[in-house]
Amino acid sequence: MKGLQEGAGGGHGFGTAPVFFTAISTILGAVLFLRFGYAVGNVGFLGTLAIILLGHVVTLCTALALAEIATNKRVEGGGEYFVISRSFGIVPGAAIGLTLFASQAVSVAFYVIAFAEAFTPIRQVVFDSTGILISDPRWISAPALLLLGTIILTRGAALGVKALYAVAAIIFCALAAFFLGSPLPEYVDPGGLSRLSARTDDPVGFFTVFAIVFPAFTGMTAGVGLSGDLRDPRRSIPIGTVGATLLGMLIYIAVAYKLAASADPASLVADQLIMQRIAVWGFLIPLGLAAATMSSALGSILVAPRTLQAIAQDGVLPSAKIGEWLAAGRGQANEPVNATLVVVGLALAFVLVGNVNFVAQIISMFFMVTYGSLCSISFFEHMASSPEYRPSFRSRWYISLLGAATCLWLMFRMSAGYAALSIIVMVGIFAVISARVSERQGLAHIFQGLIFQVNRTLQVFMQRVGGTERDTGWRPSIVCLSAVTFESRSGFDLLRWIAHRYGFGTYLHLIEGFLNEESIEQRRVIKARLVRMNEMAGSHVYVDALISPSYTTAICQAIQLPGISGKPNNMLLFEFYRGEPRHIRHVLENFPLVQSAGLDVIFLSVSQRSFGFRRKIHVWLKPSELENASFMILLGYILLGHADWAKAEMRIFVISADQSRFRLSNALLTQIREGRLPISPRNIERIPERPGTDVKTLIRERSRDADLTILGIRPQVIESDGAAPFEGFEGMGDILFVHSARQIALGDIPLALTGSDRETEDTE
Repeated sequence: MKGLQEGAGGGHGFGTAPVFFTAISTILGAVLFLRFGYAVGNVGFLGTLAIILLGHVVTLCTALALAEIATNKRVEGGGEYFVISRSFGIVPGAAIGLTLFASQAVSVAFYVIAFAEAFTPIRQVVFDSTGILISDPRWISAPALLLLGTIILTRGAALGVKALYAVAAIIFCALAAFFLGSPLPEYVDPGGLSRLSARTDDPVGFFTVFAIVFPAFTGMTAGVGLSGDLRDPRRSIPIGTVGATLLGMLIYIAVAYKLAASADPASLVADQLIMQRIAVWGFLIPLGLAAATMSSALGSILVAPRTLQAIAQDGVLPSAKIGEWLAAGRGQANEPVNATLVVVGLALAFVLVGNVNFVAQIISMFFMVTYGSLCSISFFEHMASSPEYRPSFRSRWYISLLGAATCLWLMFRMSAGYAALSIIVMVGIFAVISARVSERQGLAHIFQGLIFQVNRTLQVFMQRVGGTERDTGWRPSIVCLSAVTFESRSGFDLLRWIAHRYGFGTYLHLIEGFLNEESIEQRRVIKARLVRMNEMAGSHVYVDALISPSYTTAICQAIQLPGISGKPNNMLLFEFYRGEPRHIRHVLENFPLVQSAGLDVIFLSVSQRSFGFRRKIHVWLKPSELENASFMILLGYILLGHADWAKAEMRIFVISADQSRFRLSNALLTQIREGRLPISPRNIERIPERPGTDVKTLIRERSRDADLTILGIRPQVIESDGAAPFEGFEGMGDILFVHSARQIALGDIPLALTGSDRETEDTE
């Protein structure tokens, strides 16, 4: 599939300001200047406040969800479409994306038609002075659209973004003139609660007014459409989108109150340019209306072509030739010239028809579907709890769920018929695209993590009453075998911390002996104790008791057990007490068995501190053990996600030769940043390795007060030195020795430094 490539560069390299100004100039559009008086007159200030707050339940939840998703992945060209299609899959994403594009394209026509309304006073002046009556507003709207399209086609998005700054300045000047204005001379202020609740004698219903006003709030994602032209989408999209949404909400509340305190309800309903009569400089209001509507049209005409271009690049359109033509761009910035021509043509058709009320309601539904989809993606990702989902900006699952549910509810409250029709249209588009595109895994992929979590919870519950297993995908699937469960809980605690949110854990209590009636009864009693212990700990660990004649045979059984997720276990936890020869002998004897099975292995060296205060995790990295580095850091990150370690801090110590320590440390910093891990650069300490340096002495000195120290271990070292690598750490707390059987990447850039790199890299 042709598609957009992850991580592709290009575009104009815009910063945060274009996202903010595109969004705020679209939010502060025609409805603010033409319909807010109508809203206050019909439902009063309190009713309008309820509309604003209800509308922003949708828009703010969506803005937070979009900001979260955008900081978890590289958002490229196509904005909202890119986010939806890369989460739900290409086919359903394209079905939603095409309807989103239609709403964006036809919105250009709406804004241009509203732009013509700003010239009502000028039309009267022209008639009084020349006798020429411009009776049809299309004489203004059609040329304005063609002029706007010509500017975008010839000068591109860069000029459009610059124009947004001037437009935003005009809008804020008009709003300032309005807020500085005085009440109408004939207005008698009833004062108190009467001022806030006053309505016209024959008011329109609340949801009818809501349907008219809601499009005013839908501009908050306009700036996301510039994602392919942003220098740093992960930073610019959250700041610009959320900032514009909050500022827009405050302005709408202030405007509604000013209207309620300046004119009676009848005047507010009758005069759609009532703000002009209130403002201290009335002429600024039509100018602000013209700027607001044109800026909204400008924002839409910048975004809609990029949405269509992104859809075409994914190769989902019925005609391959048309798709290639629409996907083509001009220049280094890949300006969507052909897609812009389509947008201008479509908008011009609706401007010339002049009656777009039917389409307007369908478009409102499409916006609702888009926002509901974004909130649903965020909610599902929260429920899935995938280790890969590590956005640097986090919303809350209940906020996303509230946004999705509110979108669905409002769709049918505004118009059940139009809501059903919009869904039918999207299902039809989905069917057409499905017939062309063979990809079928989109919806399965987004729900995979959610099903994983539901299945995980169900499996633990079913295990307590005699359940089964099943699942797919990489996650820590860890087994711990211990004969001292009721003397020490260190191994059990570590297992439940690792398995708490991201994976599966199987804890086996070893009963040494042969299978007979007595040992079976002993197993039944111990298993009941384990289940009660598991319940009291509130853990998501599968517990059981295993009867085996020796520790070695028990290991052989354990590594062959299927994970409770239905897939093979991928990690084994050895637990031994420091200074106990018998325990360390078990580790050394059975490590080759586990290694032959291709499992990751972690060795917990238990001290008397029992993880101490759970405040300090120290990770020690050396170039010779770099293959374990990602796994070590990821284990530390997983532990920090548990409530027992919520106040903990992870520090990373990098030991390397002078020639490579900067190279290694910078690679580590890059991977941590790209991996979106909560580790500050100041928590990474570079320690040069000098001739004669005793590494264990360094570790003892720096980590003697750590609650958990994580070290790498290689099989070759265990084979050559036996128990020596695990010894010599007297006075320290618990130590976790880690061996990774596979490369586990933290982010988009692998942490790798070859031997030649270590030999030739110069100190920076």
